[in-house]
This record gives sequence, structure tokens and C-alpha cells, in this order.
Amino acid sequence: MANYENLFQPLKVGQCVLKNRIVRSPHGTGLTGENLIAYHEARARGGVAMSTLQATGIHASAPSGIELYSDSCKPFLSEIADRMRPFDMKLFIQLYHQGAAGGATAETWSASAIPNPMGRVVPLEMTKTQIDDVVAGFATAAMRVRDCGLDGVDIHASSGYLIHEFLSPALNRRSDEYGGDLAGRMRFLLEVIAAVRQAVGDDIVVGVRIPNEDYVPGGLAAEDNALIAAAIDPLVDYVSLHMGAYWRFHKLIAPADDPLGVEMAANNVITPNISKPAMVVGRIMSLDHASAIVERGEADMVSMVRALIADPELVKKARNQQEHKIRPCIGSNMGCVGQLMSQGRIRCVVNPAAAREQVLSFEPNDRVRLGKKLLVVGGGPAGLEFARTAALRGHEVALHEAMKSLGGQVLMAASAPGRADIGGIAHWLSAEIESLGVDVHLNSYVDEQLIAEIAPDEVILATGTMPRTDGMQLAMPGSSIQGFDKSHVYSSWDLLGFGEITQLRGPAVVFDDTGSFEAISVCDVLLAKGLPVTLVSRHNAIGESLPYPLVTAGAARERLYGGNFDFIGGHYLQQIDDDKVDIGVLFTDRRRSIAAQTVVFVGYNEPNRLLWQSLQGNGPAAHMIGDVRGRNSIMSAIHAGAELGRSI
Repeated sequence: MANYENLFQPLKVGQCVLKNRIVRSPHGTGLTGENLIAYHEARARGGVAMSTLQATGIHASAPSGIELYSDSCKPFLSEIADRMRPFDMKLFIQLYHQGAAGGATAETWSASAIPNPMGRVVPLEMTKTQIDDVVAGFATAAMRVRDCGLDGVDIHASSGYLIHEFLSPALNRRSDEYGGDLAGRMRFLLEVIAAVRQAVGDDIVVGVRIPNEDYVPGGLAAEDNALIAAAIDPLVDYVSLHMGAYWRFHKLIAPADDPLGVEMAANNVITPNISKPAMVVGRIMSLDHASAIVERGEADMVSMVRALIADPELVKKARNQQEHKIRPCIGSNMGCVGQLMSQGRIRCVVNPAAAREQVLSFEPNDRVRLGKKLLVVGGGPAGLEFARTAALRGHEVALHEAMKSLGGQVLMAASAPGRADIGGIAHWLSAEIESLGVDVHLNSYVDEQLIAEIAPDEVILATGTMPRTDGMQLAMPGSSIQGFDKSHVYSSWDLLGFGEITQLRGPAVVFDDTGSFEAISVCDVLLAKGLPVTLVSRHNAIGESLPYPLVTAGAARERLYGGNFDFIGGHYLQQIDDDKVDIGVLFTDRRRSIAAQTVVFVGYNEPNRLLWQSLQGNGPAAHMIGDVRGRNSIMSAIHAGAELGRSI
């Protein structure tokens, strides 16, 4: 018997039989060609029942991804379909038109002349001829998909794209037969479904993704979407539900700030109106949660996109009763959608092989012929990942951590409100190195004498950083902050449990020099303690240094602004007095004072490099990984640990 046996029951969807209930709904990757095939192949090999390729343009007026509006797409589609078939993973592709979210072509089309936050142009209200042409584009694209051997199509009627723009009363201001009441606004979607059905019949699966809550002010609520679901249910093979649109971008890919299963309340309004199989998404990160959803009859298919980016073998491990071996997704969005939107290609914070499957295996697949004796100094994410990787390859590894617990700064980050998921990777890595026999020493300060006693072949320094005591800020590196040594001035570490605070009094001022999530978490802690908070930053926006802040910090920004909170950007810290701080605008005479009984300084930390320096030319070979190199990123720390662990 496998764990969660109900997830491994087959499911008939149209003429297709899925081997289990774990699926992957469509998502962009930024990958093409063999890289995209290898990415999906890794998840197919790991046991996923069905994957849907990314949202794909069906009309030349809105080109995106694979060109389904041209026969040029056929060689690639045929190749990827053939490559998935041996694994019995059904392969679908999502059909869509970007509508006003596009904006890359000479003309941008939509239901009405209302701009989209992504497109930022005022689109053209589509004519009847244009509508008919796009409807035909959906049908022709579906035929190409069928002819190339894929198993199904997913018609995208959500996320604020063209069909959604017709459905929404906030975005559709038409006075013809495609506007007005819900029946008129649904006409375009119904014509698309009918055209696709006429084109492919029952040869392949035809599903539709609709919103559950779209968060477009004045748009579609769950009750409206229940009516849409009931209308399309007889016409399709499955209904997929998805939250959000670009008016509230982070709801499209809910970060760890949101609760697990964040979309289920809205879904449960809609699914009673659906007789066909229903697919749900939205921070479903564990097989236990997925199993409960299926057991309660809340859905038939559970999409676990980010969890399967983090561990492509998730399904296989669960099937083999190795759930404890599943590498956890931490829900930060820093690697997947954050990298996609900022760098054009997904990555993963916890899985260095994600989107690199063509050149990097998920786990190291080689063992060393002659293992080395390795000493790891530091038990943060870099040290833990290195220790695990090196031990997997057959090295003898000892890890010494100066603190009483493993995890390093990840433990501090996880202690803040809404950030507990981040701690999951530290706990998992700690359990992994224990199972691999890594010799762990806590409360152990490593110096040259201890290194000489241990006599390792090589030393890996993952010693991290410490808050600076001189108050250096990037804007004024040559000046110290007057009053920085006052007793009511704290570091983020003090607030997050690594310091001693006798009393916190409001109002509080937090100064953010880095633009990372650190200052956000400090503000969350202070607000939770009932203090009014003003965040002053060198940056012009909260979390500005994060990869694509709309999806990585969007939820946090809402949360902060909804509290007793103010933000002042574009300033530096000049002076700290007993009851106020003075701030200024660089290269101007602007100066202002803000009341402050508590001051928290979030700046660039000091890397712990003394041991590195003392080992140069004196002792075994030494390597630095993680924050000690000055990177200040959990993703770079884990990736560096994995890279060195595979190469040493």
C-alpha cells in the first residue's frame, strides 16, 4: 500500500485515463527546445499523471511561447509528446490570447478599451470580424495539438487574459451581443469551446480554466464563477479553477504569506456546480493536503506545480512510502516566478537542478572513488546542502555549528509572521545529513587549533555573516551614524530572536538599506507587538531588491499597508536621538525628523571571514560558500553548497 492511496486511483478525463490525481497546471518556464522537454521529462519520470504546457498564443495578434498559430510549432510538439509517452504522463497544452495583457504588437485587442496592468496600453475593442478570427484561431490551434499527439488542450479563460476580459463586468463595457449581462459576456467563451469541439471532437481532452476569485475590483466573485462553471460543465471534459489577475498579481501565485490551500474557500463555492472532473491549485504543498482535498470531494485533480519544481520525484517518493525524502517547497516565489519575471527563466531556491535538467541531475549520480575527510564550518543552508551532497557522493563529512541549532539565518527568517514555510528546507536538510551519517557538532566554535586536531583534507567555510556594529549604510559609506550606539537601536537579529531586548516602545522606525525581505519581517514583528511602524528605505519601494517584488513581496506590501504603518522611500539615515531620527535625501539639503522610541537598522552584514583569512597558506585547502561570500541569498547559498558538493 502506498501512502495516500486515494491519490493513486486512476481518473477518467474525457477519453483519457490519468494514472493518479497529481497533475501540473500550466505555468511559464522561459525554457524552449530540449531544455523545456528535459524539464517536463523529469516530472514525468517522477510519476506525475498529467502536465500542461504553458499558456501558448493561438493568434498572430498576441504571439506568446510556442507558435500554435503556425505549423512551425509541429516538430517541437511532436517531439515533446513522443518523449513523454513512455512515462504514461498525459501531456496537455494551454490555449490563450493575452488580450490587453500583451501590448507587444502594433495593435492590442481586448473586449473593451480598458488597460491591463501588464500591457499598460489602452487596447482596441475587438470587432466582430476580429472575434471570429480569434475563435477560429483557437480551433486551428487545437487541431495542431491533436495532430502532434498531445492528449488535451486547456482553454485559458482566467488570469485577466482575453476570454477573462470578456467574462468580467469590470473589463467588458460592450453594448453588443458580447457584452451586458452574464449571458452576453459568456458568448465569446462559449463560441471558443464550440469551435474547438467541432475541430477536434472527442479525439483529445478539452478543458477550461476559469477564475474562482479574480480580484479585479468590480470583477468576478466566486458566485459569478459558479454560474460560469455550471454553463460550461456540459461542454468540456474538465474544469480547472485558478485565482487572481494582474490587478492583484501575487494572488496568481500565492506566496508563503498566504495560508495553505488559499484558493479552496472560493473553489468550494464553485465545485458543487461541476459534474466533470475539477482541478484545483493554490499552495497545496504536501501529499497529505492533496489527499484530504480528494477525500473530501473538493476536487478530482490536485495541481502541485511549485512543489514539483522543488522535487520532481515527489509522486514517486510518496508512492514508495518515502514522503520524508521529498525536498520541500518553501513558497517564497524567489526562484520560480520571481526569476521568470526578472530574468526570463525559472529557477528554484531549494532545487538547483530545476530548469537545468538537461545539464544537471536532480541528485548527484556519481560516487567518488576515494572519499575525502571534509570539515564544514557552519550549519546554515549552504553548509547543510554541501554536507548532504558531499555525503551522498561518499565523502566523510563533519559539520560544526557555533549555535545550538542547525539552520543559520533561515531560522530567524522563519520566526517572522507568515514566514514559517522557509524553515522547512533547514529542517529537511538537517534530517537528511543525520540519515547520511554526517558527524554534527552543535555549540562548536571552530578555530585553527580545532582544525589541526581534526586534520581534514579540506575545509568548507559556510560561516555566514553578522550584523555590523558601525552603522555603515551604503549611501554614506564613509560616515558613521550619530547615535547608532544608543540602547534603543537594534539589529534585525535582535528582533528575530538572536539578541536580547528589554523593552520595545513605540513609535518604531525601521531603516532598510538592502531592499530585501529582512526589513519586511522586522516590520511584521513590530506591528504584531502593537507598535506603530515607519519603514524608511534607501530604496524607492518595499522589497525593491527582491526578484520581481510584485510576486515576491506583493502580499507583504498589502499586509504592511493595511496596518499602523508608513513607508518613506529614497532616504538615508542621518542621526538617531532618544526620541526621533533624522533622515535625508542623498545629494540634496532635504532633512526631516520622525518620532522614534525604537530604531531597527537593517543593513549589509559583516561576513565572518577571519577563519578564511587565517587559513590562507596555513593548513588544508579552504572553500567559502554561502553568505560569507557576501551574496545574502538563501538561493545562492543552497546552490553554492550543491555546486561545491558535486565538484569536490
